[in-house]
Amino acid sequence: IDRKIPILADVRDESADDVRLILEPKSRTVEPDVLMETLFRHSDLEVRFPLNMNVLIDGRTPKVCGLREVLRAFLDHRRAVLLRRARHRIGGIEARLEVLEGYIVAFLNLDRVIEIIRNEDDPKRALASEDWGGGAYLTEIQADAILNMRLRSLRRLEEMELRGERDALRVELAGLRDLLASEDVQWGRIADQIREIRTRFGAPRSFRHLRLAKDIAAMRRETPSWPPGARRTGLGEAPTFEEVPIDALVEREPVTVVCSAQGWVRAMKGHIALDGDLKYKDGDAGRFVFHAETTDKILAFASNGRFYTLACDRLPGGRGMGEPIRLMIDLPNDCAVVALFAHRPGRRLLVASSAGYGFLVDEAGAIAHTRSGKQVLNLRAGTVARVCTEACGDHVAAVGVNRRLLVFPTDDLPELTRGKGVRLQRYKDADGELSDAVCLTLEEGLSWRDPAGRTRIEKDLREWTGRRATAGRMAPRGFPRNSRFTRD
Repeated sequence: IDRKIPILADVRDESADDVRLILEPKSRTVEPDVLMETLFRHSDLEVRFPLNMNVLIDGRTPKVCGLREVLRAFLDHRRAVLLRRARHRIGGIEARLEVLEGYIVAFLNLDRVIEIIRNEDDPKRALASEDWGGGAYLTEIQADAILNMRLRSLRRLEEMELRGERDALRVELAGLRDLLASEDVQWGRIADQIREIRTRFGAPRSFRHLRLAKDIAAMRRETPSWPPGARRTGLGEAPTFEEVPIDALVEREPVTVVCSAQGWVRAMKGHIALDGDLKYKDGDAGRFVFHAETTDKILAFASNGRFYTLACDRLPGGRGMGEPIRLMIDLPNDCAVVALFAHRPGRRLLVASSAGYGFLVDEAGAIAHTRSGKQVLNLRAGTVARVCTEACGDHVAAVGVNRRLLVFPTDDLPELTRGKGVRLQRYKDADGELSDAVCLTLEEGLSWRDPAGRTRIEKDLREWTGRRATAGRMAPRGFPRNSRFTRD
């Protein structure tokens, strides 16, 4: 949600008897129509998926079938269900007919039935052994039914109803036996059932078809909540709108980003003094302190040559000591943060490795959209990323661990989006490694802080100016012993 739909803060399911889905916008200024159209744009309104019809046709053996085989299996299943229902219904009709025949005999000989029930000690046996004319005897089931019959059922009208029910059941029984005896009748009945399903749930082709579907629902005592087969959603032209950027939803406030040497980062409200006294955990110290705003993106350049991006408004507040930066980005344990700064559009950066290779990169192309970062500087085995600084000015000053300084034009460096780069300074195998590099304006000179803490500026750099990829000369007197330039 944060990447695709930044204006959506949360989604809550409050469904109970009905479906209730709550969409909470990031800000009250978000228009509902804009939020919904953004959701539609990033949602699957139509999904296609492959169908692997690996089914159990006979209920035992799996088989990959085509559409024709699956449909045939479905129809065979419908036929099997139809036959089972018919046989079950026949059994119920035959049982009911047996009881009805007993009731009719009782009505025709009502006085004798009453006499047996009144006088016999075992009326059931007496009813079953009595000859009711023409060699007709009652079965035990019929005798039980007569004995369990209510007195109010002894009416003339009941006899007429029983005869009518018997005749109707005989007609239905004959139809079911014809169904079991003829395969053509069975398939005809299945076709009628499928037509009924199409009438109830298929798209209505006309007003008459829709009315017929409603009549069927009424006969089944159903109240369709929607016209059968009607489309639930509407089709329309997609409106044109501009998606709200995430920066527009964040209140712009000044902050001071603080990151310790152990990687604990926080954002303190307001622009405080960068050289002020800040608190850190025991055994920790300050590393990066700079001013930013809550709408800024924070770029972190690590020793593995990857750029990572943090949202300034999501940094922990300055009340505590912050949180480890490794919880916010997927930074390996064996890698360290080389540079941390606020993103500025249009700015170029100089990146370089400890082997002395580097190039210029557009800062906008270094923004990463995932926690894993974006690889920009390619490194060979045994080397690490050493420098990431703003490419301002007309010259580059590079210094190695051997304290040799080289100044060359910035135009000698290519601008790449990713790669190894070109050699900045050449070193011998024994003492060769880049210590630091910085961009400068040749007329303003090169500044550094001497061991006494005083800032020195060397404006005449002709002695150290040369071609790119040369060794350079020893640094001026008073240059820091750690071979690092001074950065404001």
